[in-house]
Order: sequence, then structure tokens, then C-alpha cells
Amino acid sequence: MEMSDKDYQAYVKQKAPKSPIVKDTALAFCVGGAICMLGQWIQNSWIASSLDQEAAGAATSCSLVVLSALLTGLNLYNKLARFGGAGTLVPITGFANAVVSPAMDFRSEGFITGMAAKMFTIAGPVIVYGVGASVVYGVFCMLSGMGG
Repeated sequence: MEMSDKDYQAYVKQKAPKSPIVKDTALAFCVGGAICMLGQWIQNSWIASSLDQEAAGAATSCSLVVLSALLTGLNLYNKLARFGGAGTLVPITGFANAVVSPAMDFRSEGFITGMAAKMFTIAGPVIVYGVGASVVYGVFCMLSGMGG
């Protein structure tokens, strides 16, 4: 059966399930907001335990990375992601999940050739492009006189 590209696109559109975009957006907003509220609560707790603002920020980041990695290892982060969608991509927890998840998938291949080698398959490009973008931005700021 021959189909033109236009006919095929119409066929796919007809057969594809409809996305509940309003529900998905609301869930992502709520889950992402809950993760951010948790982060703020953790930071307030570190400040209450006598850390200054800068140290509490660093401790909060570390706490969120450890919590996200633990939840990924227990397969709970993936369940949360299926429910909350893009809301779980809050940068620090989503990044920790992106590092730990491939490592968990390839742990049967061994520590070096499995976990260590595959750990940055997803997060690696994010690191490379993030560093590259920060260099370009830094050079731009320096050349434009905005850098301090």
C-alpha cells in the first residue's frame, strides 16, 4: 500500500492517543513544586542547624542529590516520574536520576565496564554542553564588560 507523507501523518494523528495536556501540566507543576518545597525545607533545616546561607545551600544540593540517587536505586523516582512527568526534571534531582539510572541498568555488566562506563551516557552530554555554554557566556560577559 502506497501512502504519501501527508496521508501517513494524517493516519498517525488519527491513531495516536490524545495527550491530556492540562492534566499533565498540572501534575508536572505540582510535583516540581513539591520537590522545590522539599529543597527549601531541607535548606531551612540546615540553616536551623547553624549553617550559614552558603553552606546550607551546598548541603541542600548534596542532600537532594543523595535523596534522588537513593530513590532512583529503590525504583521510586521512576514511579514518581511516571506520575509527575516533567516535574521530576527539576535540575538537581533530575540530573542525579540521569546519572544513577543508567548505572543501575548496567550493574550486571560489572562495576567498571557496566556501572562506571554507563553512568554518564545520559548526563555526559548535559555536562559537556553546560560547560561549553558557560564558557561562551563567560567570554561574552568578559568582552561586553559585564564580567566582574
